[in-house]
Amino acid sequence: MNRLNQEKIQGLIPKRQADSYKEDYGKVLLVGGSKRMGGAVILMALAAVHSGAGLVTVATDKCNHAALHAHLPEAMVVDWKNQKQLEQQIKAASVVAIGPGMGDSTGSLKILKFLLAQVQPYQHIIIDGSAITLMAKYDLPTPNDNTIYTPHLGEWERLSGLKPTEQNEAVNSEARAQLNATVVLKQHQTEVYFKEDVWKNEAGNPAMATGGMGDTLAGIIAGLVAQIPDTKSAVLAAVYLHSYIGDQLAEKQYVVLPTHIINQLPATLNKFTVD
Repeated sequence: MNRLNQEKIQGLIPKRQADSYKEDYGKVLLVGGSKRMGGAVILMALAAVHSGAGLVTVATDKCNHAALHAHLPEAMVVDWKNQKQLEQQIKAASVVAIGPGMGDSTGSLKILKFLLAQVQPYQHIIIDGSAITLMAKYDLPTPNDNTIYTPHLGEWERLSGLKPTEQNEAVNSEARAQLNATVVLKQHQTEVYFKEDVWKNEAGNPAMATGGMGDTLAGIIAGLVAQIPDTKSAVLAAVYLHSYIGDQLAEKQYVVLPTHIINQLPATLNKFTVD
C-alpha cells in the first residue's frame, strides 16, 4: 500500500495561467440537501468553491436556497425537483457530485435515478453520503468509468457487503473492481483504491471527527477533479490536503470544524502549487 504524504502531493496543484478564465477551472454540479440536512450540501459547495472550481451550481431542496445564497453568493442554485433545470445543469457539468444530506426517501431515489440516466461517459461522478446508501439498497450500477465513491466504513459495508472487521486491502480491492470505480474509504487514515494501486493517507486526527467533514471532503474532491487533468492526482491531493489542514489546525484546537478547513483551503492550495 502506497503512503500518501506531503512529499507525494507537493507540486500537484497547477499554477493558474495569466490568460485563463472561470470556465478553465471546471463546471461543477452538486446535488444534495433535503429539508432536514441542507447544511451538508452547503458545506460541499463551500469546499468546492474554496478549492477553486470555476463555476459551481447546487441542486437542492427549495428550502435551502436562501441559506445557500447567504453563505455562498458565488454559487448558483436550482430546485432539484425541476427536472428541466436539473437536466440542463447535468449536461453542462464536467463534474457531478451527489449525495450529501440527500436522504433516502422515494423522492431522493427518483432524483438519483434521473441523474444517473443523464450521465455521459466523459463526466466525472462523485457519489457520497445518502446516494451511496441508495445505490446499495437498490443495486444501482456504477454510472461510468469516471465514478468516485466516497463511503465511510458503514456505507462501504452497504456497498460492498463487507463488514468493517472483514475489510482489508485485498478484499476491498476486489470489491472496487466489481464496482469499476475509484473508492475513497473514509476512516482514520483514509484509504484510496484505484484500479492500479492503493494509497493510505498518513495525515488526519481525531479533532476532525465531527459532522460535515465527509461532505467537505467530497466538495474538495469535486473542486480539484474539475481543475486537474489527471484525476488520480486530483483525488490524492484532495484527500491529503483535507487532512493536512486538519492536522495544522489541531495543533492549537481541541476540535476542527469543516468550516475551519474550508477557510484555509485557498492559502494551503497556493502553498502546494507548481509552475
